[in-house]
Formats: sequence, structure tokens, C-alpha cells
Amino acid sequence: MKKIGEDVCPLRKKCGGCVYQGLSYREQLDKKQRQTEKLMGKFGPVHPIVGMEDPYHYRNKVHGVFDRDRKGNIISGIYKEGTHHVIPVESCLIEDETADRIIGTIRLLARSFKMKIYDEDTGWGWLRHVLIRRGFATGQIMVVLVTATPMFPSKTHFVKALRKEYPQITTIVQNINDRKTSMVLGDREQVIYGKGYIEDVLCQKTFRISARSFYQVNPVQTEKLYGKAVEQAGLTGSETVIDAYCGIGTIGMTAADRAESVIGVELNRDAVRDAISNARRNKVENIRFVCDDAGQFMVKMAAAGKKADVVFMDPPRSGSDKPFLESLVRMGPERVVYISCDPETLARDAAWLRGRNYQVEGTWPYDMFPWTEHTECVCLLSKRKPDSH
Repeated sequence: MKKIGEDVCPLRKKCGGCVYQGLSYREQLDKKQRQTEKLMGKFGPVHPIVGMEDPYHYRNKVHGVFDRDRKGNIISGIYKEGTHHVIPVESCLIEDETADRIIGTIRLLARSFKMKIYDEDTGWGWLRHVLIRRGFATGQIMVVLVTATPMFPSKTHFVKALRKEYPQITTIVQNINDRKTSMVLGDREQVIYGKGYIEDVLCQKTFRISARSFYQVNPVQTEKLYGKAVEQAGLTGSETVIDAYCGIGTIGMTAADRAESVIGVELNRDAVRDAISNARRNKVENIRFVCDDAGQFMVKMAAAGKKADVVFMDPPRSGSDKPFLESLVRMGPERVVYISCDPETLARDAAWLRGRNYQVEGTWPYDMFPWTEHTECVCLLSKRKPDSH
């Protein structure tokens, strides 16, 4: 493991991404443990945080913004925190190293292919962003070029030149984002090489991941996190399970082996398409997927008098919404396994559920994002029996 010093990354003061640089890894874990205990300790036991053996280069998804510097040179990097000023990045200690090198090569090719770099202020130009996804288990690599228009001059030559440098690239996708927006990806895309998706293996299942689907960025820790979530669900093979905010179906399919039936709910259409394909690929027959807002879906299920024994929920950082939580209580599952990427919103939702007959049995923190202040948690809530106080 590299030595952790004060100035491991030369960009740490400019970038704002890795706020815990300068702390030893042990100190970071202790800090995250204390924060989780402060927020969740009042509800029930908080177990020791699970850190990484090697907390570097864990991100399987890398994003580079393209811009020009004052001298007109093409640069790629990240936005300085809270601004749209691009800080050039050659390599990053938490990003996949191959992905960083590919972005550097695309920068050189952009110059030789005379690609017009998009200017956010004027809305003029063509190449906006590059997104790389790599399957850590399979080695498959996807390159997504985000452009302002659908045209792609010298497309064949570009693909050939890039794959000559990196034959391990298995697919290249052009995503078209013609809006003046801070969103990276647009709604349209065309596959210019390969299948348009990559596959990765997680919890002994193979998952198809497309450009716009959500997939956890740290596969090493995700395995441990999902393993704990399914273990805490206490499945015996007879349960009806809901996997809310299910993404490409990773948790639901991991749980399906031990449940009678699973319903996955997800709003992102691309993710649902991937999830259906993933279930087929892994021969998981007791799972179905619904493209809907998780809250709205739960409202409909509760109104129809439907029940679930176990609910997995993995909401966005903002936590769950009122309609979802109210419907959850109406459906009355015995166990709720809440996977959270923000202990603050987890504590808020846990407090709300505690007032409605659910008690926290325990919280298990995981360090999914070393060097940053984020902590991921698995929290088990169970329905209180009428006689318990």
C-alpha cells in the first residue's frame, strides 16, 4: 500500500473530492465510525465499520470533462467543487488507472482528429465529456463519448485508433447531450463499437451495465455490503420481497435465491431493461421488474392491499420520501433492510419509522468511498410485536 502523506495528491486542495487526504486510513475509518454512531447509535447497535485492504483506485466509473485552457490547449479533468471551472487531471488515486489512461489518450486523439471541444458558456463545440466504465471481474471496458450533436466525423478511424492503443475496450457508445445542463448524459445514444454495454460479476451473478444504468462504483465493497444486506433479511425461501430503487437488479437477484418471489422497482428505463436481461442471463425466474417511481409503486401496492415480508430499499442520497414510507408501514413487512449512502437521511427515516412500530436492530457501516466523507450503511429494521415496548 502506498504511504499516506499530507500531499499524496497534488490536486487535493483544488479538487475538493477527497476531503480526507492528509488523514491516515485508520483515522478516516474512525471518523466515519464516530459519525455513524452519533447518528444511528440512539436507535440500536452500530457495528464496526468495514474498510478496504487497499483503499486506492477503487472507482470502476471515471468521468472526464473536456475543455480548453487559456492557451487553447485541450484539457480533461473534473469540475472544481461548486463551480464549472475544469481542473486538469492526469491520474487520480481513487479512479481506475486504465480508465485514467484512456481519457488521456482520447485527449491526444481529440487534437489529432481536430475535434471541436464544447464550450459551456457559448454552447459551441462538439466533445463534452468522456465516461469510462470497467468491469473489475471481467476486465470489459466501455467508453462513452458525450457529444453536443449526433454527427461523428472520422468515426471509424477514431474507433480504430483508440482500440489500437486499448484492445481491451469492448464497447464504445456516443451519447448525445445537446442541452445546456449540468447533467453529464443526454437521453439519446448510438453504439459505435461493440454491444453497447459491458458485463461484470457481482455476488456470483453476471450483470449487464449500460451507459446510463446505476451500478455501484466500488465493486469490492459492494460484494460485502450486499452480502450483509441479504444475510440480515433472514430469508427462508418462503418470502415475498420488494427490492425498491433496484437499479439493474443487483440486490434483488442476490436475494432471489433465498426468497419465494422478488419484485424490483426502478424509475430508470435503461436500468430496468438491463435488470430484465440480467435475470434472464442468470436464469433467475422468481423475479420481475416494474418501471415506476418507488414511492408511487408502494402507494399502489398498499392501496391494493398487497403485502411483502421483506423490503430492501436503496434510495438516493436524499433518502426516501413520505409516500414510500407511509405505504411501507401500511404494507407492514416483518423486516426492512435499508441501504443508505447518507447516514443523516438514514437517521431521519429511521426516526420516522420508529414512531410507526419499526425498531432498528443494527447498523453496519461500510467504507465504499475511501478518502471522501461518505459512508454507506446497511440498517435492519424489524416490525415490533404488539406486546413489545
